[in-house]
Amino acid sequence: MASVKNLKKDINYILGDIIEECYVWELVNPKADTKKSEAIIDEAIATFDELIVKVNNKDVENKKAHFKQISQELETKANALVDKVNSL
Repeated sequence: MASVKNLKKDINYILGDIIEECYVWELVNPKADTKKSEAIIDEAIATFDELIVKVNNKDVENKKAHFKQISQELETKANALVDKVNSL
């Protein structure tokens, strides 16, 4: 892990790209029901908030392990969201 700053950027960029992909899908499919894509966007925003709170937590004994766990959690949740976007 290079830095906390880079972890925050990764969280922002990855989840931002997923949200952007949902908006692109909505534009490409204007007659489709957007409830599923809006639910994915809401889930991505909730995931962002949750991970940023964990990154900003100062009461951590082993910071390296804590940030590694956050990075792994980001990867797992992002993959799940991408799968949902792909199933639209």
